[in-house]
Amino acid sequence: MSSSNFDERVVTIPLRGVTAVPSYKRADKAISLIRQHLAKHFKVSLDEIRLDPSINKIVWARGQKHPPPNIRVRAALFEEDGLSVVEAEYAA
Repeated sequence: MSSSNFDERVVTIPLRGVTAVPSYKRADKAISLIRQHLAKHFKVSLDEIRLDPSINKIVWARGQKHPPPNIRVRAALFEEDGLSVVEAEYAA
């Protein structure tokens, strides 16, 4: 990988939008908001976002109805087989 094809950032993602859905869908909505935020800021499609299980663990830690209000994520954009891919993991 050359440095021109690699971009890494630590991003704080607000999860305010989870209150717009019923409480039993909030953790699912939080995961989709994380994907949407990363796709927008890295200018890739939703299919090119890979989330580490650590993100899922943090979102679901307090249950389905009470996801965190925001989350810090370390995301890296790189080329893989000619496609742009964003891999994200939880950043404490």
